[in-house]
Amino acid sequence: MPVLENIPATADLLEAVSMRMPFGRFKGERLIDLPEPYVVWFRGQGFPSGTLGQRMALVYELKVNGLEKLVRPLMDEST
Repeated sequence: MPVLENIPATADLLEAVSMRMPFGRFKGERLIDLPEPYVVWFRGQGFPSGTLGQRMALVYELKVNGLEKLVRPLMDEST
């Protein structure tokens, strides 16, 4: 990561959206690529505990507030 890695919040955001789903129907998909209805379903059922749940909650907020398009360019820049 160029300049962005020096900004902790950005690093946390990039880690959250690039994390892979470890189980279920969408196992192996990046959290940001999960279908919105699936993430919304998890919100209703309760996110998993720990880091995965925290990152899914962040992805939920990004998706329902239409902020995905702001994150994707950051992901491209970090590769």
